[in-house]
Amino acid sequence: MNAHEKTDTWFDASRKAHREHYSELDVLLRSMERFFHVEYLPSAGEDLTSRNFHNELIAVRDVIFRMLAILEVVIPESNKNAYWFQKFTETKFLSGHSRDVFRGNLYRQDSPEKGMYLLYDLFINLKGIVTDLLKTKQISYLSFKNIGQLISREIRENTYLNPFRKDINPDFDIIENAEIANIVKSIRDPKIKKSVSLLYIYLFRFLRYVGHIDITSQHRVSLHASLLILILLRSEITMFHTFVRKTGESSKNTDLRDLLNSLSYQFSMEMKRVYLQELKGIMHKKTSQHFRGKIENSTGILKNLTEQSIVQLTQFFRPRIQGEGIFCNYTTRVNQSVKLKEDIYVLNRFLSVIEERAGRPEQLPDILEKLKSFMRYFESFTFKMLRYDDYEEFSYFFSMIFSHKAPPHEKILEKIHNFKIFLETTLRHISDRAELKDKPMDVVRAEEMLKQYL
Repeated sequence: MNAHEKTDTWFDASRKAHREHYSELDVLLRSMERFFHVEYLPSAGEDLTSRNFHNELIAVRDVIFRMLAILEVVIPESNKNAYWFQKFTETKFLSGHSRDVFRGNLYRQDSPEKGMYLLYDLFINLKGIVTDLLKTKQISYLSFKNIGQLISREIRENTYLNPFRKDINPDFDIIENAEIANIVKSIRDPKIKKSVSLLYIYLFRFLRYVGHIDITSQHRVSLHASLLILILLRSEITMFHTFVRKTGESSKNTDLRDLLNSLSYQFSMEMKRVYLQELKGIMHKKTSQHFRGKIENSTGILKNLTEQSIVQLTQFFRPRIQGEGIFCNYTTRVNQSVKLKEDIYVLNRFLSVIEERAGRPEQLPDILEKLKSFMRYFESFTFKMLRYDDYEEFSYFFSMIFSHKAPPHEKILEKIHNFKIFLETTLRHISDRAELKDKPMDVVRAEEMLKQYL
């Protein structure tokens, strides 16, 4: 009995032992398919017909490496060895008829094990093809699209492992929070109950996707896998946004309609921040540190958006439930606004110090390096809290400062002064937020942070 004829239940045992790996495999298969839908790629406005998709295909190759690594873990060693032995005998010893029988038996897909072998076989073959294609250094749009169509077909024709086989996958699309599950069960109106249930399922699915993004690694395979997951999120959030908007429009409950309209607006704005600002032109980022920073900021924005949405939806039905009771390390909107205000205040104070010392040029190189240290902190922790409309101003100013090596001269000092005016206006707008009403800023704490960097 060859490797593909075995009917034991190693698949069931493997799925139980490696639940997280199967979840990641599901997410990466979805991501791989979506990555070839070019309308979801973060581009810099290039013409598709003249664009070189070499960097995109490198990302595809690296995610193939990651999926093969997962498959190497979840397929038992003895079965994997039998698979490779069978591949060897197929090419070396089997006659044409025997080879046809062997392949026909595999393609029958009458067991999940065979589906797994087919997936393994697919990515083994793709690894070699894509690696050779990359040696040409020039990948046209048509070639990229054709590869995507082949991969999409193979993934969707896998009987057991096609992630698009069901709209709702009971293995992964579950609401584990007991209180939220009880909220859904307690809704009497069948239409509202179905809509709210789907809202929760989609939102928790987004968190599952985000959970497979590694924001700690600078390894290229991890970074490219994370990027593909973010592209998957773009496609799914686009569909989710349409669902939320239509559900809100059809709802007869005014309060629920207002909530859904608010969620729809929040998702539309944060989608712009992530895909039109943070990830714009990311395929051209040369350093892994810069690439990772963009991935981290984008992940933070989408994770925060999703958690905040789940909390808002939950509090609509159970006002007593707090975000901290649903998520570990949850940060309320109030605390986020407080943090944003304090950090912008410190940044503004830093620029004031530079202006004050403009007459002492010998001190400027040191203060400029200290400012850059604070700005790196600001990029890592605070950028994700900025409004979409403010992002460009911050991004332009930060790029200018980081690229400036010499002490500030007259032109730079003028730009620093203008940005200070912008920061002061921004601080007033933040202070006007409803959640910060009657909440004065802790100036002492902000000044202490300034001292840490100065």
